[in-house]
Amino acid sequence: MNRFLRLIRGLIILALLFSTIVVAGVLYYMEFELPDIDALNTVQLQVPLQIFSHDGKLIATFGEKRRIPIPYDKIPKPLIQAVLATEDQRYYSHAGVDIQGLGRAAVQLMLTGRKLQGGSTITMQVARSFYLSRHKTFGRKLREILLAIKIEHRLTKEKILELYLNKVFFGNRAYGVGAAAEVYYGKPLHELSIDQFAVLAGLPKAPSTLNPLADPQAALKRRNHVLVRMRDQGYINAATYEKAVNEPINASYHDTMNEIRAPYVAELVRGQLEQMYGDSIYTDGFKVYTTIDSSLQAAGNKAVHDQLLAYDQRHGYRGAMDNLGVPALDNMQDWEALLQKKPVIGGLEPAAVVEMTESTITVLRANGDLTIIPWSGLSWARKQINADYLGPRPRVADQIVKLGDVVLVQPGTQGYQLAQMPKAEAGLVAISPKNGAILAMIGGFDYQLSNFNRITSAQRQPGSSFKPFVYSAALEKGFTLATVINDAPIIIENTSDNSLWRPQNDTHKFYGPTRLRTAIIQSRNLVSIRLLALMGMSYTVDYLKRFGFVPSQLPPGLSLALGTAMVTPLQMAQAYAIFANGGLKVVPYIIDNIRNSHNDVIYQAKPMVACSSDCTPGDTPAPRVLSAENAFLITSALHDVIQQGTAKRAKELGRQDLSGKTGTTQNQVDAWFAGYNPDLVAITWMGFDQPQSLHEYGSVAALPVWMQFMQMALKGKPQSVLPQPPGIMNIRIDPATGNPISADNKRGIYEFFMEPYLPGAEDGNQLYPKEDKSYNAYENGASDKIDTGAHEDDQEDDGVVSDENNEGAEF
Repeated sequence: MNRFLRLIRGLIILALLFSTIVVAGVLYYMEFELPDIDALNTVQLQVPLQIFSHDGKLIATFGEKRRIPIPYDKIPKPLIQAVLATEDQRYYSHAGVDIQGLGRAAVQLMLTGRKLQGGSTITMQVARSFYLSRHKTFGRKLREILLAIKIEHRLTKEKILELYLNKVFFGNRAYGVGAAAEVYYGKPLHELSIDQFAVLAGLPKAPSTLNPLADPQAALKRRNHVLVRMRDQGYINAATYEKAVNEPINASYHDTMNEIRAPYVAELVRGQLEQMYGDSIYTDGFKVYTTIDSSLQAAGNKAVHDQLLAYDQRHGYRGAMDNLGVPALDNMQDWEALLQKKPVIGGLEPAAVVEMTESTITVLRANGDLTIIPWSGLSWARKQINADYLGPRPRVADQIVKLGDVVLVQPGTQGYQLAQMPKAEAGLVAISPKNGAILAMIGGFDYQLSNFNRITSAQRQPGSSFKPFVYSAALEKGFTLATVINDAPIIIENTSDNSLWRPQNDTHKFYGPTRLRTAIIQSRNLVSIRLLALMGMSYTVDYLKRFGFVPSQLPPGLSLALGTAMVTPLQMAQAYAIFANGGLKVVPYIIDNIRNSHNDVIYQAKPMVACSSDCTPGDTPAPRVLSAENAFLITSALHDVIQQGTAKRAKELGRQDLSGKTGTTQNQVDAWFAGYNPDLVAITWMGFDQPQSLHEYGSVAALPVWMQFMQMALKGKPQSVLPQPPGIMNIRIDPATGNPISADNKRGIYEFFMEPYLPGAEDGNQLYPKEDKSYNAYENGASDKIDTGAHEDDQEDDGVVSDENNEGAEF
């Protein structure tokens, strides 16, 4: 008997020793072999990149997973109750492992050989999702249990729930309850109702098969099960249950809703971020605040859209996209299905003509609506015979379209109107001359149609919009706005192939002695060429570096005076900003600040600021590249371009603080307008990606884009003008000679001069720089022969050739 007792006691000791060893081993394993649980307190969930305007409007989201992390105290209590009722009823009473639930699952596994009931707690699911693979083994299950116990000892119940509800997958790229609310209901989590919380709580079990979008009936059944559990556990009363269970499944897919349309901005920012931080930008939850002003971006979007379509309409209708045959009641559904497959680009909807009268057409749209288009929405559609000619004006609808035609339509002020996808492209960029911040950027008609950013990447000839930089170089060299240069024929030889270039003005006329101010206002080509010849190419090319242009962009011949450089609109904006701010060089930038997932600022732009004596602490002053006097004189001349020159249409804006310059390249391939006041610089361009003639000048194609934008951008803004620098004098001169005259001479006009280069006496002698004696060679009015490089011409006018009758027109 004593031996038996000793045996029992020995076995007990051995069991206790074994248990101690096992427990010690488990504790050692949990402490030293399992992952560090403390990292969950600062875990970085995969959150997509978000890009915002400067005023906080969402521009774009980049990343595979949609996730909106929400702290525990912001998660609605009914949602937490729905999840606990469904996923883990004893959550607050267990220590990470629900022994009762595990035992029930084990019994079912032994009886059936299948896992019919889950034994995983929410804590175990957190352990699995953060630390373990998806491969199901008993070893993984043991690690899951041990991890859950360790998690419960290190984290609060609330933190564990927060991790779970922000990590779990809800289907349709939605991770976490915040994103799920946006995806299925299109609103923030706190705005959802009890029945909607129940739908979300039921999804984690099987986000694909129980999805309300993929299988509404399965989702309804699962939702009602969740509601029953909530009622049975006392989370909701019978009345709330009855109301919720009778609600329909009203979920639908909601894509990320951008608040401002700026896809070219988004792509530019994304590219810059990827260079700065690599691929982690798509998962680290960065929030990027750009310099974009959402109201200016919207104004630019509308201006480019409206005026590009207006240009396209001026050049005739190219016909229907397709024809579906004769419309009938039994084929309307098929037609509707075909229309739904066609994309809506730039707000232009596909539609099919199903009925016609003499002055109207009725179209079937992709949404099934029948829409009548009146004659006011059709009459523009003169047939485009080719790039040079239009057909006669239509008199009835069947001269424009036929039954069954697939066309594009768009809403207008007087109902829908016929439209077509423009073949030309356009772009607009606006920057602040005070610090270079890009305030609006539209890189083309529609990003879906073409993702090529014409503002940053399209190198095009700027035409006469480049002339102000040449004239600025002349002012620096001692010429004045009153300097007279002969507007007379020139024959220029290209020494590379012995060809001759005979540049002309747009009017094909010669105007004789012309003051430089007049030459700028009227965009006189021959004066500009002579002026460049007087200054010399080497000096001028070196001077143009001040504006940010590099010699490789500049042709080595006198055609440079007419704008044959290859530049981007963004470069032009930077260059014109120097005039706008009084001679200081700011650098365009588009990222203002970057915040991480904890809302800490990890990058803050520090742009150079156009300030001198008025700089504030912390400002980095922009370098001065022009004298304030030089910038003032060019701005004064460009102000007159709007008041009385090639851009006088812009007087319709009713402002006295605007300056600018039109630009048109040879054969009207590129159309530009560059304009500004001291607060805003805007550049507009229009042309074809594959260069061909627009058949319009910059004053007709590009200027209206700028005008529409500026009208909206400056609405309600006070007038702002550059102050007259102390080195500027206003002197009365003879407009014919540019020489000073007495105050009582009625022919006199006032002109601004820089103090170092004041006009001479009335005997006709002006104070030209001594090195420019060759100037007199141009006063004889005869044709002069000058060697140059490339051949280019620039034309400026106020309109295209038009025809008001019905016999056709030539552009």
